Amino acid sequence: MSKNKKLLLIDGNSVSFRAFFAMHNVLDKFVNGEGIHTNALYAFNNMLEIILKDEKPTHALVAFDAGKTTFRTEMFDEYKGTRAKTPQELMEQLPLIQEMLNYRGIKTYELPDYEADDIIGTMSHKAEKDGMDVTIITGDRDLTQLATDKVTVKVNVKGVTETESYTPEHVQEKLGITPNQIIDMKGLMGDNSDHYPGVEKVGEKTAIKLINEYGSVEGIYDHVDEMKKSKLKEHLINDKDKAFLSKKLATIDLDAPVEIKLGDLEYHGDDEEQLMQFYQKMNFKTFLNRMDVPQETTAEDLADIAVKTLDDKAIETIVSDSKAHTLIVEGFGENYHTAPIIGILISDGKDFYGTTDFAILENESLKNWLSDKTKEKYLFDNKRTIALLHRYGCDLAGISFDMLLVSYLLDSNDNKQDIGLVAKNYNVNLPTEEEFYGKGVKKAVPEDEKLLLNFLAQKAQVIDNLKDQMLKELKDNDQDSLYDEIELPLSIVLAEMEIKGITVEVSKLKEMENSFATRLAEIEKTIYEEAGKEFNINSPKQLGVVLFEDLKLPVIKKTKTGYSTSVDVLEKLKDKSPVVQKVLDYRQISKIQSTYVVGLQKFVQPDNKIHTIYLQTLTQTGRLSSIEPNLQNIPIRIDEGKQIRKAFVPQHKDWEIFSADYSQVELRVLAHISGDEHMQEAFNEDYDIHAHTAMRIFGLNSTDEVTPNMRRQAKATNFGIVYGISDYGLSQNIGISRKQAAAFIESYFEQYPGVKKYMDDIVKYARENGYVETIMHRRRYLPDIHSKNFNVRNFAQRTAMNTPIQGSAADIIKVAMINMQKMLNKENLQANLLLQVHDEMIFEVPASEIATLEKLVPSVMDSAVKLDVPLKVETAHGKTWYEAK
Repeated sequence: MSKNKKLLLIDGNSVSFRAFFAMHNVLDKFVNGEGIHTNALYAFNNMLEIILKDEKPTHALVAFDAGKTTFRTEMFDEYKGTRAKTPQELMEQLPLIQEMLNYRGIKTYELPDYEADDIIGTMSHKAEKDGMDVTIITGDRDLTQLATDKVTVKVNVKGVTETESYTPEHVQEKLGITPNQIIDMKGLMGDNSDHYPGVEKVGEKTAIKLINEYGSVEGIYDHVDEMKKSKLKEHLINDKDKAFLSKKLATIDLDAPVEIKLGDLEYHGDDEEQLMQFYQKMNFKTFLNRMDVPQETTAEDLADIAVKTLDDKAIETIVSDSKAHTLIVEGFGENYHTAPIIGILISDGKDFYGTTDFAILENESLKNWLSDKTKEKYLFDNKRTIALLHRYGCDLAGISFDMLLVSYLLDSNDNKQDIGLVAKNYNVNLPTEEEFYGKGVKKAVPEDEKLLLNFLAQKAQVIDNLKDQMLKELKDNDQDSLYDEIELPLSIVLAEMEIKGITVEVSKLKEMENSFATRLAEIEKTIYEEAGKEFNINSPKQLGVVLFEDLKLPVIKKTKTGYSTSVDVLEKLKDKSPVVQKVLDYRQISKIQSTYVVGLQKFVQPDNKIHTIYLQTLTQTGRLSSIEPNLQNIPIRIDEGKQIRKAFVPQHKDWEIFSADYSQVELRVLAHISGDEHMQEAFNEDYDIHAHTAMRIFGLNSTDEVTPNMRRQAKATNFGIVYGISDYGLSQNIGISRKQAAAFIESYFEQYPGVKKYMDDIVKYARENGYVETIMHRRRYLPDIHSKNFNVRNFAQRTAMNTPIQGSAADIIKVAMINMQKMLNKENLQANLLLQVHDEMIFEVPASEIATLEKLVPSVMDSAVKLDVPLKVETAHGKTWYEAK
């Protein structure tokens, strides 16, 4: 056979399985007219497009398993015995995948009593003998044993569109053995996922060491008698049969009775007519569109847009034009506070002007145009663009359309942090950042400037083309004011907060690092003394042996690898031995030490500040979250965590940190939304809500009779109800029986009937409409509300109850932040808004302005939104964030 023949072999079952879970989060969005799920089919086809383009095969075959029983189950009953049942939603797609492959001109094959692996092994062996090159695509690393100089095994990593190529060199580099010796490795260590045993206590490292010494399982057993006396030798002798059985089970058959010939596998491409009909039946608009254009998602093959140079002359044209323009400021890197600008493009929808030279930002006319709020502009991610331009000395204003914010509001489940992903949602073909720049170590700016500018022009075109449609959808959803009055103005406030940053005293963190290290060493010493020996406290395996074998504590839960030492297990054991509480303390302090005390130091910039990034479009409830680093989850319930806040200080000596916090905002929102008279009365009369609830559900005459424990239980119930808690969840929270918790919830609903009615009504609304909304019309879609699976459906119902409450609270603090920033500017105050932590705002403020802020901040926050109950704000201030509590 001639040299240029290439056989493509695909492991149908493992790739379908991966494809299904790669798009599991959009399961209910991918359903055809007959109600059959199509997410795995879609992802499989996406992968196929990329593979066919990359590999250009002359021959192709997709192999499937014929059924559960094979020659391996005859050898070993429990082979693959623990595998979870294939979800029905995937089962129904497997025949469709085979049908589609047929239309794509690719043969499929299965063989009774054999697995897809054996078909692939046999055909790759035949093809290699015939001088063909072979590429195998699989989600299963077991097939890497087939790699040879002519056979490359590509294993899916993260979904299905990305693979890791296993050649003999790569196997050697990664594992230190040959592909053929992978069978020996599996023989020694067994395989958890296929559920066959190996030699006891032999993991990958030991297996590889033995193979390097003795060559194979057979070689090891030829020399086992000469080995030094050890536990390992004992295990090897005891489990000899298991080792040979496992090796046999792991070995792919290269000579299975496959009836097809290589000549049957010639690949001639799609049966276009049939495929087109199939795509129509499946509602695959993206694939249908691609059939009319070259089937590409990479930038090289996108239509060329003529990009003129963005120079002084072009700027004159842009500046004098009254039309709206799309602006692309391309940064390279995740953290836009440090990432460089690699390209700028401006378009009026007809002409495109671009440059990779950021020196253009020194042009005064361009600077004025960027900061002119009367010059209307469209973009993707206003906050990011403001921050990037700020570092180059430019301000930005006049943004009317931010595609990122609009796509987020239209569907918060579908987080699209990339124009390419938004485009795909509208069946428009545009590479994602990852597809264009590459990923990980391969990520790079293309050397060809024309290619980069064409990509930026494509982005601008997508923004311009989709703007009207997306804004219309927003208006139809009654979400235009949420966008205009909250999300868009907030992006500016957040950009300013991120740019300002918060000052951190690294010396304080260093002090803490030393004192925590001393503390950890002391706890470690005590644990060793109590345990009677030294061991690795961070190793769950070693800790399990100490607790359950040496100290003979009762075993609560076992895992595949030994004993569980999770927090919930240790909490149940802490009264049984002082070691357990010490281990819990050790873990807690150790986590704070590595994540915050040491971790935060990496994020302090040369200006001695941390510039966190607020994710405005991540959570489904509308709450903000922060990364690089996350400043919202510094643990403050324990003192060691709270200490971290001592390092956060104002930027000037005579200034202070000032904090303002909404009190019980979610419960107040619940009182408003539910209209419950009793709950509203409690807030309107300024009662202690938890004591008031305790009085009502315990049937007392006054709050004076409420004990601290009753109040604690009522508080847990109040907040639990907000989160749609179950009787089991409440029983765990407050340490009562499930039956008592059920009675508690029942009594709660009797006393607050408006809350019960709200819960029932909102679930009904979600069932009828498929979504719920906050008071500002922030929408969250709940595709699982009709799920046949009780647990999935139940979770969707709890989400329906909770989202309007949590989401409305998020809306309120966002409005307060926008109004607060306006007020600081209006009153000409020096105070800066620095951080937002859920229901709290943190400022730095000159000592001379504290009295003003104590009046101003609560009045702005109180009036953010008019509810049927008052909003209550508590303030504090001090020299550090720790003191402002």
